[in-house]
Amino acid sequence: MQQTSLKKLRKLMVAGLLGLCFWGASGFAKPDDWTERIIQALEKFINNYPQEKVYLHLDKDYYAAGETIWFSGYVTLNDLPAYGARNLYAELRDAKGAIVQKELLLVYDGGAAGEFSLPENTKPGLYQLRAYTAWMLNFDTTFMFFKNIQVFDPKTGKAGEAAAPKEYSVQFFPEGGDLITDVSSAVAFKAIDENGYPAKVAGVVKDSKGAQVAVIETLHDGMGSFELKPAAGETYKAVVTNAGGQQKSFDLPAAKPSGIALKVYNRGARIFYLTGFNKLEASQNEMLLIAQMHNQVIYKADLNVAEGKVSGLIPATNLPSGIMQLTVFDNKGTPLSERIVYVKGKTDSLEFFLDPQELNKGPRQRTELVLQVPDSMRGRISASITDADQVAYDPYANNIMSHTFLTSDLKGYVHNPYYYFRDTSAKAAQALDLVMMTNGWRRFSWQEILQDKFPTIKYPYEQGVTITGKAMTPARQPLQGGNVNFLIRIPRDSTQSFLMAPIQPNGTFALNNLVFGDTALFYFQGQRDTKQNREVVVEFDRHFFDVYAPVKTPIPLLPPPPMDNRILKNYLATVMEGNSVNRMITNRTIQLKTVDVNAKKPTAEQTTSSRYASGMFSSDNGYTFDLTNETPTNFNVFQYLQARVPGLQIQGDMSNPSLSWRGGAPGVFLDQMPVDVGTVANIPMADVALIKVFRPPFMGGFGGANGAIAIWTRKGGDSRPDPNAKKLELLKKGGYRIIKEFYNPDYSVKKAQHELPDKRLTLYWNPNLVVDTISHTARMIFYNNDQTKNFRVVVESMDQFGRVGRVEKNF
Repeated sequence: MQQTSLKKLRKLMVAGLLGLCFWGASGFAKPDDWTERIIQALEKFINNYPQEKVYLHLDKDYYAAGETIWFSGYVTLNDLPAYGARNLYAELRDAKGAIVQKELLLVYDGGAAGEFSLPENTKPGLYQLRAYTAWMLNFDTTFMFFKNIQVFDPKTGKAGEAAAPKEYSVQFFPEGGDLITDVSSAVAFKAIDENGYPAKVAGVVKDSKGAQVAVIETLHDGMGSFELKPAAGETYKAVVTNAGGQQKSFDLPAAKPSGIALKVYNRGARIFYLTGFNKLEASQNEMLLIAQMHNQVIYKADLNVAEGKVSGLIPATNLPSGIMQLTVFDNKGTPLSERIVYVKGKTDSLEFFLDPQELNKGPRQRTELVLQVPDSMRGRISASITDADQVAYDPYANNIMSHTFLTSDLKGYVHNPYYYFRDTSAKAAQALDLVMMTNGWRRFSWQEILQDKFPTIKYPYEQGVTITGKAMTPARQPLQGGNVNFLIRIPRDSTQSFLMAPIQPNGTFALNNLVFGDTALFYFQGQRDTKQNREVVVEFDRHFFDVYAPVKTPIPLLPPPPMDNRILKNYLATVMEGNSVNRMITNRTIQLKTVDVNAKKPTAEQTTSSRYASGMFSSDNGYTFDLTNETPTNFNVFQYLQARVPGLQIQGDMSNPSLSWRGGAPGVFLDQMPVDVGTVANIPMADVALIKVFRPPFMGGFGGANGAIAIWTRKGGDSRPDPNAKKLELLKKGGYRIIKEFYNPDYSVKKAQHELPDKRLTLYWNPNLVVDTISHTARMIFYNNDQTKNFRVVVESMDQFGRVGRVEKNF
């Protein structure tokens, strides 16, 4: 870790020294105190607010109801694997922003594995996957990881596609930030339709008299640029037409009568800069230009308008790939103009060789692929193998390379980001520069950090599950002194432990850095230091992850590119057959050649229902969920029911959700008595024995015209009390998600379920390949399904130095 930090720093220092040499050779004076103050502000930000990033590698780009979204998470801190991180949060949200699934994942050595199972009744449409750490919540949430996912209905083929766009808009971005009167500047533009997709436009720029002063023409993905030298007192507008013939007018930003505009020419090995200016005050003659990458100053130069020192070049030969930020300051430390540039330098990426040891494409035949890794590599490797003929693939979608070097440092949506890495043409380089001009880089504001305005740290750097709260007297005054004692029981592995949380003078207490899987039962009791009036009221804080409020996203919810109808049709048919096979395996109803195995005895749900439900509530016209032998990690009943009942919509804050089924709100009953939604939302899941959801109409009580949700709390025989926790209160807390094992059948061994059809589309998934440290190889062994003829292999990785690599190959 230290070796790579020094490696990266050495590169940046070499480039910085080159810049300083140029600066000295040009005769510039040494920086004075105000220039050092700018450098020190950046150093303070770097040291106190390290940048954490998240990337997820998914097994596929799109899914159908009934499938599982498999993913491998990569977490970095200052572009190195975040070895100290423990908590990774992942959420799946629908097109309206409602969170339909979420999970807490345990990070180990900078990585984590996760999965979201999509029930067969999942509503088709556009979804978005969001991943982040608690530390990232302290900063601009635009820099979280977002991934758009389209979910199909395998029966109908519906995909909830976005409506055909009717409107479009065009935004204009003067180079350097502002238009300055009598200064020629490049103006970039970006045209998008109402769905957020790039739109092709053409047109002209006119002044207030109607004279044409510039031509507008899209170069790539709705982007382009033109030159404009604003005249004093003049205004400008763009008149453009989209591909559908719709004409619109847009006002350009007003030009400032005085100021400075930074112009940059990216020539690859050298980056030239030129400052244009008009009517500057004498106090603004002295300026400073600073270039920084990866939060390291790599170049700085004094500028002096009076002496004609207004331009220069930055040597880029020894720089790593990534985004460079150039900023011009006046002698008061105020930023005047800014520009970001993409440096295509040394990528320092990992190189792999992937070859078959044994390649067989027959039904259920064994294949072994060997991945040769660099000798010094230690890190994380994730691999996905899919049916190349039935699973479409987007070659320009965001991946670990484009995320690491481009999108993770940009605000705003970048369409098809991997295009800029696949295509090495001059046009692609020009288009990439337009991305720089139309997307902002704002991990920090120079103006704010120079005024000592730094982010407020509301969320700590988490290294485990934390439980906090307050201990109070019966009069709700903070308790001073004492402890909150805990008996912690983990039902999954039957382990238990005792912990004590000291009560602080303000009444708060905390259990920090707990690590447990699935669910833990916290039996607790407050204890005073004094013997008088021993009663203690304990209240727990609500963690941000327990809140289910809808999420507003800065990234447009976009479907993937259109797919070939034949490929899509075959894909959905295969998924539907696979869902049928999965139901057989789940229900243990396997049709063999000579044996028919079918359970005849009552199900556990039927047995529990007979003990709890009576009258109309004993009806089987609906869905039954027996929780007497289950320890769900869900926050409450409504979170538990999400996506489990076809047609039942549960949206909004799970503490007070809105319910809808077939056009109306279903009735809610607790122990067969009508109650409101809020009453049920506050019931701990540990107290719930049975849930029944009745189809409309339900005749067992008022409010059942649109169906009903009935909940029963546990009876004595089903409460399963802990004998060691008498007189203690209970808090149930969800821990790290236990990830199910990817189904990878071994057809060399005979099993009953092997008699069933094999319709897998993801043939192999491994979120963390094991590398043999002697041979420096990782092996992928899998058996084919019944129909696949060609395999698509995608391998992504990150080593201990933060270097990333990717292999994409078809067999």
